[in-house]
Amino acid sequence: MKIRTLTLLVILFSFLSACREKSVYSGFTGFAQGTTYNMVVENPGNLNIEELKAGVEKILRDFDMSLSLYKDSSILSRINRNEDIPADSFFIECFNLSKYISLLTGGAFDITVGPLVRAWGFGPDEHKNFSVSKLDSLLKLVGKDKVDLRNGKVIKELPGILLDFNAIAQGYSADVISRYFEKLGIRSFLVEIGGEVRVKGDKGGVRWKIGIDKPFDNNMIPGNDLEAIISLKDQSLATSGNYRKFYVEDGIKYSHTIDPRTGYPARNQLLSATIIASDCGTADGVATACMVMGKDKTIEFLGKHPEFEAYLIYSDESGNFRTWISESLKKYVLE
Repeated sequence: MKIRTLTLLVILFSFLSACREKSVYSGFTGFAQGTTYNMVVENPGNLNIEELKAGVEKILRDFDMSLSLYKDSSILSRINRNEDIPADSFFIECFNLSKYISLLTGGAFDITVGPLVRAWGFGPDEHKNFSVSKLDSLLKLVGKDKVDLRNGKVIKELPGILLDFNAIAQGYSADVISRYFEKLGIRSFLVEIGGEVRVKGDKGGVRWKIGIDKPFDNNMIPGNDLEAIISLKDQSLATSGNYRKFYVEDGIKYSHTIDPRTGYPARNQLLSATIIASDCGTADGVATACMVMGKDKTIEFLGKHPEFEAYLIYSDESGNFRTWISESLKKYVLE
């Protein structure tokens, strides 16, 4: 599971009054996908929050049974075992979005990275068995063009191909829950799952505020040391970082973010990448790609894609934290 770098600056389980028609907000929290979720919704008084939470948790359970690597009976796990089963709507939509992001980022993001993730010890069994002698055979299993969907079924070029949606699933699940809220007619809400965030509207006339943690190694307590606060309205935000999930071997730090093009963990100046986009699945996948590309290539990529805004934290040659912020985002950053 990808480690997140966000902290929500929201007060859950409370009613928040605001000037716009004295709007009232209700919040609830829970566990899903091996992490936590937090939801805040505008409640005009006719929402049963317990029923809403039950609806959210059913969707998230169904979601896990589609895309989780950690459930042996999920559709993803069964497809990785080459069972002949059809994909469901969650799988199909996330698969197609993943292929699009892979094309968009020149292969820096790729859901066929599964064999490499496992070889480096970041898969479900957390057992490292990577060696240079295995690299060529592993890379033969990686590449978006080696897998396709036909008539609702996954077609692999080679049976050893393993799909891994961990770098996009939580962002995409935030989109799924957001659509559920919209279908219920909820006018304003915040959805956060594993640190990935999607918001609609604002909170009583005030933009939602999301904190970004300082990305120093083993900063394990979200919100304990913030780098900045970003205000959002009708947007999604996702962050990838390399400072919470890693291991050190023979004095070398190995990050959980694997470059699918080289087969090695990404090593560059970039410590965390926060991406703002219209949907959270895209923000999540692009943030992962940025960690693979590194600071300079990420800035070049963002220059060609103004549909994304970004807050990058990187280290300079002396090891000091530095930031790069999209020009259009600067007015919404509270440092």
